[in-house]
Amino acid sequence: MSVSNPAELSATIAHAAELLRDKRIALLTGAGISTDSGIPAYRGEGARTRSDPMTIQTYLGDEAARRRYWVGGHLGWRAFARAEPNAGHLALAQLEAAGKVSGVITQNVDGLHLRAGSSHVIEVHGTMRRVLCLQCGQVFDRRDIAVQIEELNPWITVPENVALAPDGDVLPESTEGFIVPVCTVCAGMLKPDVVFFGEYVPQDRFRAAESLLRSSSALIVAGSSLVVNSGVRLVERARRRSIPLIIVNREPTRADAWAHVTIAAGTSDVLPALQELLS
Repeated sequence: MSVSNPAELSATIAHAAELLRDKRIALLTGAGISTDSGIPAYRGEGARTRSDPMTIQTYLGDEAARRRYWVGGHLGWRAFARAEPNAGHLALAQLEAAGKVSGVITQNVDGLHLRAGSSHVIEVHGTMRRVLCLQCGQVFDRRDIAVQIEELNPWITVPENVALAPDGDVLPESTEGFIVPVCTVCAGMLKPDVVFFGEYVPQDRFRAAESLLRSSSALIVAGSSLVVNSGVRLVERARRRSIPLIIVNREPTRADAWAHVTIAAGTSDVLPALQELLS
């Protein structure tokens, strides 16, 4: 069931709420839930045109690309970190507090679910809050790496207003002279604690997501087009159990044919409406 007008939207949300009533709900969220917080998505409404996203192969093997990544990441990070949870994030936190939501599995790296108050959050693609050394395994707070970058590159100026690309990146005009930060323990290569394109989701994170889903009796997909295989695999597990599957996304997804209800609208509108009906 999809939506074409406001009256139908209200009726469809009410139908979804009936399917979800008395259920323990798992959430799978994607970039679409954060677009109203000013963080663009890779695709669909709210997406911003950019160069191809960084792959792990390019990051490890191309020094110039790695330098460009760190320049763009630093220029965008402060704006990315200032983003605030929106009504969709807050609605899910309230549903969890009310005992309706068992937890959130998110493909996002922005930390907004945690800042909204959700306590059981599995960040399957990692988080921009941490940076890892690929040589010795040391973990750093991203804020400390930002200080190192500015000490190494005192000329760099972070603008107040930047046009963010997905994952908090900015497309820099130049990377000339930029010194890439290194591990302060072993001088090894650093990498944000996020899953790059071409990498696999760590097995422990995916198993945790599967466990959360097994403990739930319904699944809502919110703001994900399900292009990434890890999300599709989780939805497939829900489909095999025949539990209610609700998809909230402005654009079509790879799993629409499996859903009991599809709601082609914004998560900032739909999730608070569901939260009100389920509370």
